[in-house]
Amino acid sequence: MQRYVSEPIENPSAGDEPFERADLVFYGVDHSGPSFEARVYLNRPDADLSTGHDDPAYAGSFTIFGHAGCAGDEGHCDVPAEPRDPFDRRPPHGLTAQTRTVIVTDAVRRASSGDLVVTVVAVRPGADGPSAADLLQFDGFRLLTFS
Repeated sequence: MQRYVSEPIENPSAGDEPFERADLVFYGVDHSGPSFEARVYLNRPDADLSTGHDDPAYAGSFTIFGHAGCAGDEGHCDVPAEPRDPFDRRPPHGLTAQTRTVIVTDAVRRASSGDLVVTVVAVRPGADGPSAADLLQFDGFRLLTFS
């Protein structure tokens, strides 16, 4: 996908518990394709490629340095389905999905006291249209706050 819009999630600014920091953590981010920037907006479900960093709803971004495909023998690019032995000291497979964190403290505080809608737009530098359509793939995200 090129754009993801979440269901409404609870805004921690609406609660009684103050927080020092808020992070959006994205899990299972695929980096097997081209490189891209994932721009994160709060309460801007209509954000698209033309929505920039200067938009008041902009919360931050993360970048993926993509592999843009895989070259090698058959099976070389297949990420193992089962975990390795806990004593295996080799690094994980090069295409293992990643976790990315975006610090969104100021954006959460700026947002209204109602629920938050998270919009993520994948932007591939120098490319428009269909070539950017399948950049953004992740398993899920959550909003964490720290006191």
